[in-house]
Amino acid sequence: MAAAQILIPDIADGAGARLTIDLDALVANYRILAAQVAPARVAAVVKADAYGLGAAIVAPALWRAGARDFFVAHLGEAALLAPVLPPPSRLHILNGLMPGAEAACVALGAIPVLNSLDQVEGWARAARRIGRSLPAVMQIDSGMSRLGLPPADAETLAADPARLAGIDVTLVMSHLACGDEPASPANAAQGAAFARLAALFPGVPRSLANSGGAFLPGLGKYDLVRPGIALYGGAPQEGLANPMWPVVALEARIVQVRDVPPGVGVGYGLTSVADHPRRIATIGVGYADGWPRRLGGRGSAFIAGQRVPIAGRVSMDSMTLDVTDVPPAALGYGAPVELIGPHQTIDDVARDAETIAYEILTQLGTRYARDYLPVKGG
Repeated sequence: MAAAQILIPDIADGAGARLTIDLDALVANYRILAAQVAPARVAAVVKADAYGLGAAIVAPALWRAGARDFFVAHLGEAALLAPVLPPPSRLHILNGLMPGAEAACVALGAIPVLNSLDQVEGWARAARRIGRSLPAVMQIDSGMSRLGLPPADAETLAADPARLAGIDVTLVMSHLACGDEPASPANAAQGAAFARLAALFPGVPRSLANSGGAFLPGLGKYDLVRPGIALYGGAPQEGLANPMWPVVALEARIVQVRDVPPGVGVGYGLTSVADHPRRIATIGVGYADGWPRRLGGRGSAFIAGQRVPIAGRVSMDSMTLDVTDVPPAALGYGAPVELIGPHQTIDDVARDAETIAYEILTQLGTRYARDYLPVKGG
């Protein structure tokens, strides 16, 4: 969305491809979500290095846009992010704390998401040791069977408030298993279960919706919504038009072009064999860069707006494209090749790789030159 560029790092000419992260689009997505769920607040899920896009740059941009609640998965992620987030910021740790990590969390000022009675007891002990109350989020399992207090444990905790002595419960949350599937009956079932269980903690703010949940009609948005993939441009719901701006573009360059006669194979295993004269272009992106090996023989790229299929297997550092039908003028040494962009979104790539956009983003490697397009006017 913005034209100016901040180039990080200064290795663009030596990289196999350029990954562009549009911070203006990121902020626009935050504002779309804020308008969608108002008056609920919008948090930012920035775990896994902001889905691979660079949390140290992404999180401050979201802070300037108004985000104050940030969610990571591990204490180590919070430690890396805390120095770049000014107050007032709240860093929440979704997986809670491992035994013995409580003191480090206290020193950092992060807020654990407590998922079990064991984690509750450990955090309460930490509060007693330092002689003051400590904030925490209480996660309840409303039907996903992954993280969070099972309903019986939530009821046990609510019936014995002494177990929460020293803990300031700032939020009660749960997580949707099928928020990206609008027709799934699990959403209504989880919504009802969460409403019942959250009522065990009266007066405490609540959070249930993720990216998909933000767009589910009839699902309570409560006090805080926790989007992840939607912030980064991924479609929040399957089968529906994507209302989010694209945040990521990936452009490779042609390393070599060759003519392949009939009967000659291409790539490891020679799994692609020319049945007619073909022209093959090689680009310097492979599975070491996070491009799924699964896309060999089924994925594609775009050159001058024209779709070109991947020929043969994706290698570690390169892959080959069938450019037989592309005008030769577009196939020069160093010519651009779109892997993610106007003609192919992260959701398109994920579909072809039989995976999800989350995996495509988080696997993008560290060898790309990275351009961060700044927020307009900021």
